[in-house]
Amino acid sequence: MASLSASNHVARVLSAANHVADVDASSRIANSWRRCLVSHKLDPARQGPPQTLTEAEIRHVAEPMEKTIRLATPELDDLARVLRDAGYCVNLADVNATMLFSRLPGEADARLFMDWKIYTGSNFSESFEGTNGLGTALAEQKPILVHRDEHFRAQWHMFSCAVTPLFDEAGRLAGAVNITSCREDLERTAHQLALAVTMEATRRMEGAIFRGHFRNAWIATVPGDGGSGLLAYDDDRRIVGACRSARALLGLTDGLIASGIDLSRYVKFAARDADDLVELRRADGTPLGHGHVAPPLRARASTRPLAPRREAPVDRIDALQRLAGRDPGLIRSVKRLKSVGDHNLPVLLHGETGVGKDVFARAIHATGNRARHNYVALNCAAMPESLIDAELFGYEAGAFTGARRDGSKGLIVQADGGTLFLDEIGDMPIALQTRLLRVLENREVWPLGALKPVPVDIRLISATHRDLGRMAEEGAFRTDLYFRLRGMEVRLPALRERADRDDVIRQIAREEAPNCSLSDEAWAQLAAYPYPGNMRQLRHVLRLAGCTAEDGVITDADLDLPPFGRAVEADLAAAERATIVEALRKHGGRVTEAARALKLSRATLYRKIKLLKIETTQ
Repeated sequence: MASLSASNHVARVLSAANHVADVDASSRIANSWRRCLVSHKLDPARQGPPQTLTEAEIRHVAEPMEKTIRLATPELDDLARVLRDAGYCVNLADVNATMLFSRLPGEADARLFMDWKIYTGSNFSESFEGTNGLGTALAEQKPILVHRDEHFRAQWHMFSCAVTPLFDEAGRLAGAVNITSCREDLERTAHQLALAVTMEATRRMEGAIFRGHFRNAWIATVPGDGGSGLLAYDDDRRIVGACRSARALLGLTDGLIASGIDLSRYVKFAARDADDLVELRRADGTPLGHGHVAPPLRARASTRPLAPRREAPVDRIDALQRLAGRDPGLIRSVKRLKSVGDHNLPVLLHGETGVGKDVFARAIHATGNRARHNYVALNCAAMPESLIDAELFGYEAGAFTGARRDGSKGLIVQADGGTLFLDEIGDMPIALQTRLLRVLENREVWPLGALKPVPVDIRLISATHRDLGRMAEEGAFRTDLYFRLRGMEVRLPALRERADRDDVIRQIAREEAPNCSLSDEAWAQLAAYPYPGNMRQLRHVLRLAGCTAEDGVITDADLDLPPFGRAVEADLAAAERATIVEALRKHGGRVTEAARALKLSRATLYRKIKLLKIETTQ
């Protein structure tokens, strides 16, 4: 559009506000002008510089974006180098449109930007400055080109701005990337090309931010109409993060991700010619194309071969036997589980947080014919109560506001023929316990809004760190559901209780730090520590140690063990001693009966009695 005088521009803006049809402006620009007049009460003829922060205010505002700026800087620098000769200034702004990073063009152009205060600390919010690239892109959360007299304020007519919103690792608006030129010889089409370059650079920045946040996770690309999305998942194939486009493509929400939902619900992996190339499909079989899988950043410098875990059958019995190790209690439990085989007997796993209940449940799933079907997991403690019902039982199209157009099968139906794992079952609300009991009794599910039930055939494995028996006695958990879940109860011992603890530590050290050895001091610390976080804590400690070890030797300085470890160990020992003393008192000092009540072997109980210096009558 040709440049107009300030008075003519004001008339055009007022005409747009009154919905005059022949206004020569795009609908997005006209809508923004109307917002500026009606909502923000701005004057298009107003003169003056933008609001600018002091250095102290800039430091305060920039602090929350420090990591984002650091990860985006390489791409911003490259963008500035590409566009410098065209006279573009490159900025990164926060969600309030305050510029926190700036790269100015050559000296002649830079002087003009400095004179007009288009630099770090300046604020170009639409509510202050009217229609402009930065403020309007953030207001609408869409890329935009605002060319010369499309600006709301007449004083900005010499500038053309191309801006792309920037989204963080969770799909939330994090800021915007802005390029601005004052060159009169550049047509709108040239700026449109510059906008396309900026959009591509912004996508790469979002990728860097996503990978930086999920540096300890596997990253899969998910092809979509708007470009590839990114999906992060852990070693157990639980989704831990998804970028904005992946969320839109797969229908992922914060609640679903927080629940630790299994990747197989959305994506099917099928090995191709290369380890990092996979075929991606939705759970309903709809092809998504092919994508690449990248190993965790923490492991890329290692010589350890890393590749996506395959769906090919594993040695089913060995999976459980390896988990049991040489612990007598676990060996007995595995023997009982093997004898159950494919009988549809519900299993209740009991153990402290971090002992590996989900890993054990997956191994149980792999021991029978149901291994050919889905293993579906839900963490009842992580999922908001308002979402568990819909996620577990599913819903029909239009069942409630916000429901998907085609409805949702629900986790129980998705597990049909396979295994449903309900972690932290003790945190399931009473009302949902009633519905779950009905499913177990009738072998059918009533999705929300459905006119008829859906028959299901599932094996149920539940897990908890709570005392469900006591909760049932106190009315906090349904007694009938408790006995339905407890077809067979397996107690998973804490790491500090395992008879083969040293073996376990050595094995996990080989897995998490395969190219390292342990110094005597490090081994002494690992062997003596009580591990209140159990297996999960041990893995994290050794994973970090393997990354920080110098010359391939892990020393005590590499072990991130909390300094209150000894206090925790003393507290745990005191609590364990009190529990054993009380059990012996209840059973008249008879060790055999006390061991049975505590679900321990006699040998283990005798060992603990000796270790804790407990006097007995036997």
